[in-house]
Amino acid sequence: MGKIKKPELLVPAGSLEVLKTAVRYGADAVYIGGQAYSLRAKAKNFSLKEMEEGINYAHEHGVKVHVTANIFAHEYDIDEVSDYFKELAKLRPDAILIADPGIFTIEREICPEIPVHISTQANNTNHVTFEFWKKLGAQRVVCARELSLQEIRNIRSSIPDDMEIECFVHGAMCISYSGRCLLSAYMTGRDANRGACTHPCRWKYAVEEEQRPGEYMPVEETDRGTFIFNSKDLCMIEHIPEMIEAGINSFKIEGRMKTALYVATVARTYRRAIDDYCESVELYKDNLEWYKSEIGKCTYRQFTTGFYFGKPDENTQIYDNNTYIVESVFLGMIEEVDPSGRIKLTQKNKFCVGDTIEVMKPDGKNISVTVEKIESEDGISQESAPHACQIIFVTLKNNDPAGTTPVWEAGDLLRADAG
Repeated sequence: MGKIKKPELLVPAGSLEVLKTAVRYGADAVYIGGQAYSLRAKAKNFSLKEMEEGINYAHEHGVKVHVTANIFAHEYDIDEVSDYFKELAKLRPDAILIADPGIFTIEREICPEIPVHISTQANNTNHVTFEFWKKLGAQRVVCARELSLQEIRNIRSSIPDDMEIECFVHGAMCISYSGRCLLSAYMTGRDANRGACTHPCRWKYAVEEEQRPGEYMPVEETDRGTFIFNSKDLCMIEHIPEMIEAGINSFKIEGRMKTALYVATVARTYRRAIDDYCESVELYKDNLEWYKSEIGKCTYRQFTTGFYFGKPDENTQIYDNNTYIVESVFLGMIEEVDPSGRIKLTQKNKFCVGDTIEVMKPDGKNISVTVEKIESEDGISQESAPHACQIIFVTLKNNDPAGTTPVWEAGDLLRADAG
């Protein structure tokens, strides 16, 4: 096999903590949203000060930062968008993600030195659209999720080599075409195209007849339930070879609302899969079961390959519930390690002295440990850590008797089996 051009791994971050986790666990680039003009208004998102710190941190570690400004703007947005781009020009992110032609025009006028990537919301489904955006100055286009791999291969062969293609490889799938959903705006007054989606596609539906208020009749495609819009999540970890061979430049993970544990798990798994395949096909195949096992340890709604191998059918929907499968629980991130090896963390979920948990290392190692001691900030011993966000100090024992004493580092994540 000839030398393969390694694609970029593009990972989401909804906060500064998660950005640093994405960088540590293998991202080549991170995409973030500011506190306006982004399609994830409910995420924590970044103030300009946090954005500056995040960009500096990422650049210090050789990682790029893309800023999303991909709402469809209304007239009252325009003046403030100009001011926002003037601020972004000072911060110098590596790219700005845009869907609206008006927003694109303003960005080109105010900060033309920052590359523009065209969002999947712009419904990019053919090579002529890619060439249209390139002529206007875009560097990259994100494919609509409705494209098959064969269509992407055709686009790649029809556009200039320096025109980049970005595609989603993992995460939630929107039921609406290219993410252009009106359900949320109609039902709750919160516009999905302005970042305020309430995800009505995940709700449970029934029919109420006008003359019979309070009498509900089920809406069923099968006898399993009424979740008629509820898509499975995209997962292409078993199809890295096909994605690379299609000529895709950037593999995008969905999830700016996700936790540090989710981001670390997905970033680390795709990082290793990409690197293994680019080293040798055999290495990728040998480790395939590990990728599948690891990717299942983050929250998900069952998996599908979306449109990549043909149009989805009834098997890509979930009809009986709208809940996530949760196989691992996030316990916290190591913040400091004292000379004795005791770790400091802000606890995210309950665990107890005597529990067996795992420390996730960025290189792919999962180290099984036993919780030997838990102490409060005041040095008082406690049997458990039941309070969310309590700052605690924990002593861990390595469960591998033949192993060397592991070195804990700030940024390592702790997780436990959900069962």
